[in-house]
Amino acid sequence: MSNDHLEHLAQFKAALQTQGLDAFLITDAVHCFYLSGFTGTNGWLLITAAQEQDYLVTDFRYQEQAAEQVTGLRIELQGASAVTTISELAQQCGLKTIGLDQEKVTLAVYAQLKEAMPQVTLLPSANPATEIRKRKNSQELQFIKKAVEIADKAFLHLLDYVRPGLSEKEIALELEFFMRRLGGTKNAFETIVASGERSALPHGVASNRILQDGDLVLLDFGTVYQGYHSDLTRTLYIGEPDGKAREIYQLVLRAQEAVLAQIQPGMKANELDAIARKMIAEAGYGAEFGHGLGHGVGLEIHEKPSLSPRDETVLEPGMVVTVEPGIYLPRWGGIRIEDMVVITPGGCEILTKSPKVLQLHN
Repeated sequence: MSNDHLEHLAQFKAALQTQGLDAFLITDAVHCFYLSGFTGTNGWLLITAAQEQDYLVTDFRYQEQAAEQVTGLRIELQGASAVTTISELAQQCGLKTIGLDQEKVTLAVYAQLKEAMPQVTLLPSANPATEIRKRKNSQELQFIKKAVEIADKAFLHLLDYVRPGLSEKEIALELEFFMRRLGGTKNAFETIVASGERSALPHGVASNRILQDGDLVLLDFGTVYQGYHSDLTRTLYIGEPDGKAREIYQLVLRAQEAVLAQIQPGMKANELDAIARKMIAEAGYGAEFGHGLGHGVGLEIHEKPSLSPRDETVLEPGMVVTVEPGIYLPRWGGIRIEDMVVITPGGCEILTKSPKVLQLHN
């Protein structure tokens, strides 16, 4: 375990004590990695509030891997099942109340735990790690910046690669191979390449459609580096953009730039959304901007906070979010521009460096 994970674990235990629970059970792989550094696919964590000992429960396949990756937790190989082993540990530690992540634990697992531990009160609870993960430390920011850098280089490569006659899927594959060659471990999400009228689909994953002159091409992609994600959207026009494309592109760009110029710690997430939404609505396209302005990014591609009309999270230094206004017109197309930023004490640092150009020259 790196100092990074030890830091997260210490923050988690401190937060857990405020919930009045004896322990918390982590069953999902993302939070298991965040708190322990373990990258195996079968790992549960039992984190105690007051006791010094915490546990990683895994199986025989990951015995050596866990020993290499994890320090600060005791590694327990599961017996008949992870549920059985957790039950035995709860009894050994004298645990009376255990919190369960209300967003991750299934009803089936809950029922198994309840049957195995009738002496323990199981409480569906908010996972303290979800709140801690909103703010990235220096190591996490380093990994995110590398993931963003890989995506930026891939976009520059695309500017020379995209041309009429290619299919959306060919472009997506070129992106993915290129990012892998630069050190990305996998796609951050299913790559979106949406051309022509399909660009009006905000999440239009790549199809067999062939690019033509006069097409809008919406590209939304990212990679994963050391577990951390990047997210980048640019919209290109093949050929000479018409007046409508230029008008809508400039509107989306102005809305995005207005948000980037005004971001400050202490603002609420929905206040940022309102800046872009007001500009787009006043230009007559409010109904065509149907999603939130952005979202947090880290170990998952969508994390808290959400830059949406409903999220009143107060922005703090260290939060990493996307800023991605868009306008989508059925039977015409759509335009979205997306950057990733980290909130700083004085505003924000724009992590994305890709040029914002509408016209594709090749």
